[in-house]
Amino acid sequence: MASEGVRLKTTPFRELHVRHGARMTEFGGWEMPVYYRGIIEEHKKVREKVGLFDLSHMGEIEISGPGALALVQKVTTNDASRLEVCQVQYSVMCYPDGGAVDDILVCRKEDSYYLVVNASNASKDLEWLRLHAGGDVEVKDLSDETALLAIQGPDSAAVLAELTQVPLDSLYYYHFTEGEVAGVRCLVSRTGYTGEDGFELFFHPRHAHAMWDALLRAGQRFDIEPIGLGARDTLRLEMGYALYGHELDPATNPLEAGLAWVVAMDKGDFIGRDALVAAKQMGFSRRLTGFKLLERGVPRAHCDVAKGGAVIGRTTSGSLSPSLGIGVGMCFVPPEAARPGTRFDIVIRGKGVPAEAVRPPFVQSRVRKAK
Repeated sequence: MASEGVRLKTTPFRELHVRHGARMTEFGGWEMPVYYRGIIEEHKKVREKVGLFDLSHMGEIEISGPGALALVQKVTTNDASRLEVCQVQYSVMCYPDGGAVDDILVCRKEDSYYLVVNASNASKDLEWLRLHAGGDVEVKDLSDETALLAIQGPDSAAVLAELTQVPLDSLYYYHFTEGEVAGVRCLVSRTGYTGEDGFELFFHPRHAHAMWDALLRAGQRFDIEPIGLGARDTLRLEMGYALYGHELDPATNPLEAGLAWVVAMDKGDFIGRDALVAAKQMGFSRRLTGFKLLERGVPRAHCDVAKGGAVIGRTTSGSLSPSLGIGVGMCFVPPEAARPGTRFDIVIRGKGVPAEAVRPPFVQSRVRKAK
């Protein structure tokens, strides 16, 4: 829980979480549901049917004005000039030394860019963007006027189709549109961090309770359930997706974290580019890899990784995979140890448990790919 005297932020759904029996916890300065029925049960619900997540702790920032694209290009590693209207892009913001400020989503609107940032970084990101914005750019914080629900799982489109005339069949992964859902004006994005088909709905907080109730009613025949942060973490881990503060942080650059695919070196200058070029030329002392345990055990973050009696790295994330029934995780190790098939030990409670480096995802993604 939060330190004594520190007041946690709450989302407009807090009362509903408590009503549904959620176990609440502190996360990034927010009071959030970690689980309702149980992490494993909720994880399987999303993999097999459909679940509802409150993500209203995330930050939303709008960048507009004549210099909007130039600012986005300056502060992010990916090439936002390639985005079509209503397309979404995963990207990273870096410090001059290449370390990660945050990993974010960039949504291109008709005349602006809409950024979705991590909850714990929202204030920092806003200050970073304003620091680098010119006079022809407006950087506006929309977080307080935005509620965000995610509906994820194989039946998510069927549930949402009960509440909207938005043409979901033509809305592809990492694209968004705007329209009404349950009579509420929303930005509807086919995105998520679970590896399943799903949508994220951005709307005004005054509609929070009505939207929550409408989605649960529409999903009743699909056995929809509210899902907490615990299952959100195991779902993203099975996909090998980065979590800021674990796989990414100010001391970690996106190249060593396996995110070279979102670093567009050929787009021109951006903050951190020179450091990333230099790091690539010098070679990396460590690489992020996935691993699976070869014996029983539950890995967690910050476990030592050992080989030949010597510590060679540390885990960044780890858990029992509810889908596979084995321990999986991610860790930073020397490049030679990151090759798939390499054996090493994960030290759990003082005991080395044999593990093998693997290339994520640990389970097959079922997102709806773009055209």
